[in-house]
Amino acid sequence: MEMIHESISILGAFAPFACIALFLLASLLVVWRLEVLSGQGVEGTVLGTIFMPFCSGMGNLVFAIVLARNHGSGDDVLVNCLFNNITNLTLLIGLPVLIWSMASIPRKKSQAALREHKVGRLSLALNLVAALFFSLFVWLLAIDGTLSRMDGFVLLALFVFWQCFHVYDVKKTNLLTKKRYPATLVFDVVLLLAGAFGVFISTDWLVQWFQTLDSKLVPAHVLGWASGVLMVLPNALLAFYYGAKDRMDVVYTSQSGDAHICIPLCIGIFAAFRAIPSSAFLQQSLLILMGLCAVHLVFVVLLGRLPRIFAALFLAAFGYFLWAGLR
Repeated sequence: MEMIHESISILGAFAPFACIALFLLASLLVVWRLEVLSGQGVEGTVLGTIFMPFCSGMGNLVFAIVLARNHGSGDDVLVNCLFNNITNLTLLIGLPVLIWSMASIPRKKSQAALREHKVGRLSLALNLVAALFFSLFVWLLAIDGTLSRMDGFVLLALFVFWQCFHVYDVKKTNLLTKKRYPATLVFDVVLLLAGAFGVFISTDWLVQWFQTLDSKLVPAHVLGWASGVLMVLPNALLAFYYGAKDRMDVVYTSQSGDAHICIPLCIGIFAAFRAIPSSAFLQQSLLILMGLCAVHLVFVVLLGRLPRIFAALFLAAFGYFLWAGLR
């Protein structure tokens, strides 16, 4: 790892830009292989609930691990995760819906298509319920003023249980439908891991480089917000790519499912290393997250779609969140 860091540092003033380019190229590699999996028959629900959250949330996961290894601030991890989740549930769902709309029923009105659509709605509703409860758990654990190491392990256990449920659900579906995954799945997973390694290398170097900057020129608290903007770019790429391909089901499930990576996994990992002091920002942001999940849940259950007027309101809510956090 040190040799890789030294090789990047040789680039001098261009090193940060090279790392950002590596981060984006690794993210593009992930999107490419996800599209290949989709073309080979992997359902949108499986892509949105299992593959995409890990891939799009890899930057946030690596960021939490890197800061834990380098004695970083827990506040930066909280800002990074909360900014990512709120952006996903407002900007990255609202803007594609505003541009391409979100049909309440599939265009192909066959019985199989309608059944798949209903199953997708149930899966999406469950994802939103999970995101709501995960945010509630963190909010309750932080009420006493800190997220302790034991709280971190509780959040990690909660995440593992949730993933076990997903694996069970996918395996059950495959058994009932007698469906198998493509033969190239192992190769695709290897490429996804290669993309994850590129994300890790670039994020690790950028965090360590940021920590060496003069605090008078670049305040330390900016790291969480700057990293949040960078980490949300893969999510934005996924949202607009699949929105343009008329796969709003994938957009919705991937952006809501990504919340499960940040909360509880990323926060849990950092808290397991060292306690994170609670703050008014954390409490307020978690309440906003729970409110967003509840609103999305109502529309998914009752209408099966997000009306454009509310998509526009979500964009306004994102702008207010950004203004309130940076002022």
